[in-house]
Amino acid sequence: MGLCAARASGRDRPVGSVMGFHQDMLPLPEIATSSPWCQRWEGRRHAWRHVDDGGFDARHYEVGPVVEAAAKAFVVRHHYSGSYPAAVRRYGLFDITGECRVLAGVAVFGIPAGPRVLAHALPDLRPLEESLELSRFVLRTKCPGNSESWFLARCFEDLRSSGVQGVVSFADPVPRRDAAGRVVAVGHVGTIYQATNAVYTGRATARSIKVLPDGRVLSERAVQKVRRQEPGHEYAERLLRSFGAEPLRAGGDPVQWLRGALADAGVRTVRHRGAHRYVFRLPARRRDREAIRLGVRPDPCYPKCPDLDPWPFTG
Repeated sequence: MGLCAARASGRDRPVGSVMGFHQDMLPLPEIATSSPWCQRWEGRRHAWRHVDDGGFDARHYEVGPVVEAAAKAFVVRHHYSGSYPAAVRRYGLFDITGECRVLAGVAVFGIPAGPRVLAHALPDLRPLEESLELSRFVLRTKCPGNSESWFLARCFEDLRSSGVQGVVSFADPVPRRDAAGRVVAVGHVGTIYQATNAVYTGRATARSIKVLPDGRVLSERAVQKVRRQEPGHEYAERLLRSFGAEPLRAGGDPVQWLRGALADAGVRTVRHRGAHRYVFRLPARRRDREAIRLGVRPDPCYPKCPDLDPWPFTG
């Protein structure tokens, strides 16, 4: 991944221009927070919008709750992860310029993968009541530049009014490719979080991740469900079978089956140095924000470039 974001400043456009949208066909990282470029997603493909391309007009949009089914369908279709998390609150960015409202973006606030994620970052707030994780935040390429900051601010206003005091979010800086070498995730440093004054608190725990042949991550929680045959294990097993693993036979050892299924499905292991962690304290007054104690030390130096591309996989 060598090119750094600052090179995409001004009117120098990222590689490619498709139908007015500036599609990044190379594994370029995110750009600097001061840049006029804004990141977008369409069908799990990475893209950019420039703030001058029509500009953002708040009169053309509104923010409101979105039902689970619509939020899930939108996120799975457009977000690079291709997956949907356990949600507590879901908000939609709606384009209201036509006869019908059109869903143009989704923000999902929900339950982290680990039980200590929220309590570790915001130890004095009640998890899932006063603190949540921003699990997915995705806007389509049709959204003009600066849409994301306005959308996020409206979400925070509603959360604050319902008693939520803090939000934790993560940016995955590790690029990912599918088995053919095509880039499916460019690696993120949290540009929108930096631009909206989140507190950067360094990296989460380093670990190894399991990458499916299509570039999606097979979560450790899904792997545990298979090993222990917990509710939800069927989905992970079907996923592995879709890539060539044999079915788990009745009475078979799930641990032994999983070992062979991962190999048969072509799942690769990638070393991950840890996602970048950001914390938002939501009270409107600065004094009240600063009164919320952080359980992790702030880092004044925002990350600027994604990690090196680990392709080809070695695990």
